[in-house]
Amino acid sequence: MTTAVLAILLFCIMIFPHELGHFIAAKRLGVKVNEFAFGMGPAIWKKQSKETLYSIRIFPIGGYCAMEGEDEDSDNPRAFSNKRPLHKLIILAAGSFMNVVCAIVIMILVVGVLGFTTTTIDAVDPNSPASIAGIEAGDKIVMIDESPVDSWTDVTSSIINSDGNEMKFVVERDGSEESFVVSPVEDETKGYIVGITSRVSHNPAKAVVEGTKATWNLTLALFDTFGQLFGGELGADSLAGPVGMVQMVSETSTYGLWYYGFLTAMICINLAIINMLPLPALDGGRIIFVLYTMITGKPVNQRVEGAIHFAGLMLLLGLFVFVTINDVSRIFGS
Repeated sequence: MTTAVLAILLFCIMIFPHELGHFIAAKRLGVKVNEFAFGMGPAIWKKQSKETLYSIRIFPIGGYCAMEGEDEDSDNPRAFSNKRPLHKLIILAAGSFMNVVCAIVIMILVVGVLGFTTTTIDAVDPNSPASIAGIEAGDKIVMIDESPVDSWTDVTSSIINSDGNEMKFVVERDGSEESFVVSPVEDETKGYIVGITSRVSHNPAKAVVEGTKATWNLTLALFDTFGQLFGGELGADSLAGPVGMVQMVSETSTYGLWYYGFLTAMICINLAIINMLPLPALDGGRIIFVLYTMITGKPVNQRVEGAIHFAGLMLLLGLFVFVTINDVSRIFGS
């Protein structure tokens, strides 16, 4: 039951902000929105406003912001097809932008609650190389072997790559800097260590910075994964659809709510990237047509563009079926 609730919440966080981004941008730029729907399939709730039908549909795995003139010609001056190219680009990009914003907010919350490492030492193991050298808890590491230290990752990577050679630590203690020579020792499971642990901070202002950094690093990692996928280093069997996402939710939720938050942020970024790919039926594919109009000055026939996007949608549905079968096979075959 918990997995089902968390899975539905995941789909809501993925989809609703995305479509809301399109909706807000369209409304602000004067485009008529015929329907704003969350979910797919039969409607379980409807409400007609002045010009927009708001609806909630039975399957929470999709949604849409149906704009006037989005896939066809329209005489309405407020139709999407009759708007300036720049306005179209803003509206199309707004969905992915909102996914990124959601990911950043989630990561800030996760980092703020779990805490993040600092360059200040929280504890020194007794009789460890750091203790023998004279390093104490509360010391802030500012430099290792003449290289500035900006994060705890700098500290750990320097120690791991030391090959056991002596290291010069410069720390800040009571407002002044002191130097210590430390000789790392090798641990069977951890590699080279010096016996220090980082102090964890929950500072809200720093959480904003660290959460944003974490989102950026996550984005770079996903781009690297996409590169491996398109480069053939990863096979199509590595793709996952809704069924695979539910499985990931089930696995992640056993580690705690905040790991689930990390998964949600990752999927939000993933959705933002996929939607900006220059493929028919995706926002990125629509952007290509807008850019073509901007460059050539020639408008694309709406029927032709609509037909191309429809064909792209059919291909996406085929991919959806493929990844679903793949998910089911992976789950029951494992």
